[in-house]
Amino acid sequence: MCRYICIFIYCLYLLLPGKAVAQLTAKDTLRIVQVNARRIPDNINPITPVQTLSGRRLETLNSLSVADAVRYFSGVQLKDYGGIGGLKTINVRSMGSQHTAVFYDGLMISNAQNGQVDLSKFTLDNIDAISLYNGQSNNIFQTARAFSAGNVLYLTSKTPQFSGNETWHGKASIKTGSSGLINPSLLWQQKLSDRISSTVSAEWVNANGRYKYRMKDLEYDSTAFRQNGNINAYRLEAGLNGTLRDSSTWNLKYYYYNSSRGLPGAVVANKYKYGQHLNDQDMFAQASWKKEVPGRFGLMANVKYSNFFNVYIDPEYLNEARYLDNYYRQQEIYASVAGKYNLTSYWGAALATDMIINTMGSNIRRFAEPTRYTELVSLASRLHFKQLEVQGNILATIVDESVKAYNGAGSKREYTPAVSAAWQPIPGKNLWLRAFYKNIFRMPTFNDLYYTYIGNNNLRPEFVKQYDAGFTYTTALRGKWQYISIQADGYYNNVRDKIVAQPAENLFGWMMMNIGKVVIKGAEVNVNTAFMPLHNMTLNMSLSYTYQDARDMTTGKGGYNYGEQIPYTPWHSGALTAGLDWRAFTFNYSFLYTGERYFQKRNTPDNYMPSWYTSDISASWTIRRVKFSAELNNMLDQQFDVVRNFPMPGRNYRITMNIHY
Repeated sequence: MCRYICIFIYCLYLLLPGKAVAQLTAKDTLRIVQVNARRIPDNINPITPVQTLSGRRLETLNSLSVADAVRYFSGVQLKDYGGIGGLKTINVRSMGSQHTAVFYDGLMISNAQNGQVDLSKFTLDNIDAISLYNGQSNNIFQTARAFSAGNVLYLTSKTPQFSGNETWHGKASIKTGSSGLINPSLLWQQKLSDRISSTVSAEWVNANGRYKYRMKDLEYDSTAFRQNGNINAYRLEAGLNGTLRDSSTWNLKYYYYNSSRGLPGAVVANKYKYGQHLNDQDMFAQASWKKEVPGRFGLMANVKYSNFFNVYIDPEYLNEARYLDNYYRQQEIYASVAGKYNLTSYWGAALATDMIINTMGSNIRRFAEPTRYTELVSLASRLHFKQLEVQGNILATIVDESVKAYNGAGSKREYTPAVSAAWQPIPGKNLWLRAFYKNIFRMPTFNDLYYTYIGNNNLRPEFVKQYDAGFTYTTALRGKWQYISIQADGYYNNVRDKIVAQPAENLFGWMMMNIGKVVIKGAEVNVNTAFMPLHNMTLNMSLSYTYQDARDMTTGKGGYNYGEQIPYTPWHSGALTAGLDWRAFTFNYSFLYTGERYFQKRNTPDNYMPSWYTSDISASWTIRRVKFSAELNNMLDQQFDVVRNFPMPGRNYRITMNIHY
């Protein structure tokens, strides 16, 4: 492997344009100008609870994929099954993964099969920003689908930005590290004309997935290596961005991901090695058009086609052939039209309608082959004054479903409202008080309903009522301190007929159940600040803390499991990051903490999971157009499980080299 890495680095070196480097030194030397203005981040939203990672801060985190980055958001539980190829899904405020919609460049990444998006498929090589909204974005001019989830995670890819006579940008990188990782990637941005630009991004990820872990209980203390965690994946993205003569904008995007990975399985009953395998082929193509006349009206149209194909292989399945080879294909056709009109300078309204067709097929005998037709219609309005903002919307969800075998889940008609308000009590002070209420529901997924081995078409839809109240405060500071921003929120979620998916002995099998009623109470605090101890040296720090009390209230008092904390929900969790920038050097430290929790509905000592924490450090050095980075993750070699019996990696490292053209 080292030989191939050396060849790749040497090829990148040969591609470095010597004249361009000389020109950079001779002509592009920047004159240093001292600026005394205080730097306050512009990604703090006083209206809606939102957390954002973008730009330099996103680059400095010890993160390989989007999944690694969202761990630093408050209120987030990341279900991580370990290793580079392990499945990684997000759960926000204990509502379940299906209540967090993931949007990529404005349109939702749908998975009607299980309702979850594996965030490990999205590396950070082509990601410019990650934003997590509780409730929904404060922008009323969006698709109806953006109103249909309890939480929204927005991924924004890098958009070409050219200045002067620039006509192209390029970036090549290579990562290597523990578990046999080799990860080369290329990014190319081309200016085709004054109005059109293109982007192409390609990447390959290969790793054997082996890492050492320690198993310890009252009877034994042993060390083993994680097996069957290998992955071989590649990703290709291509996009076009343009502006028409009437100033309207359009973009086209194509995305393809192909992976073959082992499913390492749970370490139980002295079984350490599994043979299950999962192959994924994900593809989507989307197009968007938007026209806005500032202060008057706006129009927007979107279309998208998705095709997801996966194959599950189990050479240990207990049937006559002692072998299972099942494939699943799901397709989606999506179209959306939205319009916005400003009735006055302070009052605007927006209307959006989405049409969605989802299908799923399989080679399983007498598979249900469901088809789901969904129509979403949202009506939203916004009142905006200097110190007060009020927003409201109502979403109509119309679902019709049919199957070719057995019984379908039937039709559904629901109307779900949301309202939010923000008030600035002191003029001129960046202090905002805010609150929102949202009522939302979700249909059970195709796997929930029709999966041959664990599907249950008697599952009831899941309804959630969300309540939130909080504040944001941001101010510039004197002396060496640059600024401080604080946002804090308390929330109350009432979930009825909550659907819980718990892992069985392998990653592809789940047990589906309706818990009934869950009451979730919590609080989140996020603090960001910057300190400049010396000239040209800046220390950026952030702290997040989450408290969650999520109780199963299905039965009456004295009933079985009444008042118990739901599985995998810690009472306390938090994160701390600190980054020091000095000239061409950066040094970063991050700390993650997850408190005690239980992995079953019953909170007994046998189901108890202890708290865990990790410390990561990284450093980088930039010389001309080349950047070298080194990471040491879990440097204290903590042994822990995020999901019971799925051990996580101990101390591990990554080394990266980036070349910008």
